Amino acid sequence: MRVAVTGVGALTPMGATAAEFWRALIEGRGGIGPIQPCLAAQLRFPHGAQLRDWDPLAHFDARTADLLDPFAQYAAVAGREALRDAGLTAEDVKGTRTAILTGCCAGGQVSEDIQFQELYGKQTGRVHPMTIPRIMSNAGASFLSMEWGVSGPVYSISTACASSGHAMGQGLWMVRSGIVDRAIVGGAEASFSLGFLKAWEAMRVVSPDTCRPFSKERKGLILGEGAAMMVIEPLEAARARGARIYAEFAGAGMSADAHHITQPSVGGPALAMSNALADANLRPEEIGYINAHGTGTLANDATECRAIHAIFGAHAAKLAVSSTKSMHGHALGAAGALEAVATVMALSEGVLPPTMNYMTPDPECELDVVPNAARAQQVGAALSNSFAFGGLNAVLCFKSPASL
Repeated sequence: MRVAVTGVGALTPMGATAAEFWRALIEGRGGIGPIQPCLAAQLRFPHGAQLRDWDPLAHFDARTADLLDPFAQYAAVAGREALRDAGLTAEDVKGTRTAILTGCCAGGQVSEDIQFQELYGKQTGRVHPMTIPRIMSNAGASFLSMEWGVSGPVYSISTACASSGHAMGQGLWMVRSGIVDRAIVGGAEASFSLGFLKAWEAMRVVSPDTCRPFSKERKGLILGEGAAMMVIEPLEAARARGARIYAEFAGAGMSADAHHITQPSVGGPALAMSNALADANLRPEEIGYINAHGTGTLANDATECRAIHAIFGAHAAKLAVSSTKSMHGHALGAAGALEAVATVMALSEGVLPPTMNYMTPDPECELDVVPNAARAQQVGAALSNSFAFGGLNAVLCFKSPASL
């Protein structure tokens, strides 16, 4: 069974809808900027891709907003947009034949931080009674299921930076196998709480200026946040109801490095890409674009490039490979979802998003990285890579709607 992407939604530092996100990507307008002053004053790194001016009361009543950590709010808003974009109503999706699968790395870090401040800082001796529901990483998926009446498989996956890649891949396989008639898949993350940021600071992998994937001057990642969701369904069903088809969701590949908790390897990412191609029944030379994991760290970018060369051989020289993290930052568990939406839009619109902030080529990253400007180019198929701490990898494969 072939599977189509029929709806997209996104809430990002670059725009509050998928259309705004895409427009910013192709215009090279990033969401990286100064972190809010109350946090930045306590950190060694000044910049992040942070959702600014977020007002939950524009999307939820006060009681509901109080029950949801920001990451779950983001998931709900992106999910709503994806369903509307797909032309689906609550009546269409309610019941057991719809699945919701989301990825989230850290859960409700903002809520957890606030309650730790109450408990340890102010020594109040108590925390909010709804702390557990606010911090659980499935809160976004659960809220969407209740809001839309979805009683099929609903769950969240937490595999660090591959979380939403794994969730979307599992959703593909559920739809393809006929377990469900459609799935809402994606991820969400809210990263900007002091405790979480200090933990990243301690790892010394965050850039002091900006994110420069594949550039010789790269100094590290930039943290981001937000959410993205897609609606996927059988291609025949999408055609029958006259839905817009952004792309075919053709395959997914997963692997584990079995190597090191933080240091990447070539073998694991290469295996995940190979598995995605096999699942999509595509040859390496049929891929025209890769939305890279591309974090901007010295080790990750060089390792990913070696893995791409290992799988694609001579064809690697013909590939366009860009990292949109140069604009939306590393949204951790939501990164794969943001990048999947970017990849689907690239196939749909015939434009490849750039790697921004690129300066000098690095011999260890010898690829066409679409530097600093979007490129009008129609490709037949593309990969979206997500490689996580813990050595967990997820690669998604999409085909152009022109091939359908």
